[in-house]
Amino acid sequence: MSRSEYAHRKRIPKREMFLHQMDDIIPWTRWVDLIRPVYPNGKRGRPPKEIECMLRMYLMQVWFNLSDEGIEDAVYDSYSMKNFLKLDFRKEQVPDATTLLKFRHLLEDHGIGEKIFNDINARLLEVGLMMKGGTIVDATIISAPSSTKNATNTRDPEMHQTRKGNQWYHGMKIHSGVDAGTGYVHTITATAANVHDICEAKKLLREDDHVMYGDSGYLGVEKREEIKGDERFSHMDFRIVKRPSQHRIKESYQGIDYDRLEDRRKSSIRCKVEHPFLIVKKQFGYAKVVYRGLQKNLHRFFLLFGSANLLMCIRAGRQVEFCYG
Repeated sequence: MSRSEYAHRKRIPKREMFLHQMDDIIPWTRWVDLIRPVYPNGKRGRPPKEIECMLRMYLMQVWFNLSDEGIEDAVYDSYSMKNFLKLDFRKEQVPDATTLLKFRHLLEDHGIGEKIFNDINARLLEVGLMMKGGTIVDATIISAPSSTKNATNTRDPEMHQTRKGNQWYHGMKIHSGVDAGTGYVHTITATAANVHDICEAKKLLREDDHVMYGDSGYLGVEKREEIKGDERFSHMDFRIVKRPSQHRIKESYQGIDYDRLEDRRKSSIRCKVEHPFLIVKKQFGYAKVVYRGLQKNLHRFFLLFGSANLLMCIRAGRQVEFCYG
């Protein structure tokens, strides 16, 4: 179908609208400059593809949770993806799966995903879209294959199993620190699934935080040695939701249960931490790990949560402030 035919469509598909919004809000020049120092200069071997073209293709792979071969086929098949990649098939072809694989390894080896994540947060902070003073912490389990039917006949040694409720899970955990005022993710870490949420709490706090919100998994965090021994966090206000069993007054009580009322107020703020997880797992479809090892998956999560911040910024109608300050 030609471009003129596409111009007469009755509606724009959600995928095309999403790609158009991300194209507008992403600071491509800054991100390309982050990659340029470590990118091949083309003096040896075949000339490399343009950095922006490779970055656009890799980001689409992350957003739509596709394999290297899958995103190559999708670009050939999808008009909106081809437009996002800014390709003219009369002059060049889509980068093949091997080229994309090498580009992804290059980004992983030099920590480009974390640099992009930090660049997004620095911009949010610079233009006043991210606040300071309070952090909400939480963790989510990302499942990994438990089967040993593979080339090595082994499970991923960096993934472990844990019990949640009455069910066992095998995989990893992503721990996130979210700005209590706006809901943007400012810090993430990755551990095996059997690491308790409370062990990563300190790493998720910012130096200027004076309030921390969390669910009942963080009860007793103020008693941990790394918190008591740190002058910045030892006097912090820890607003942790209690377990249901800790409420002594029965629900049939007709008076005001101030403990439950206080927990509802804490939960009304704490719930902001769930929104980025929802975007990553449901919209971006990353509910199961794709790679072996924590670092490769963490690199992808930096891009996923950075993209979630951008998407929340778009939904809030603040993309103009983000782009132009």
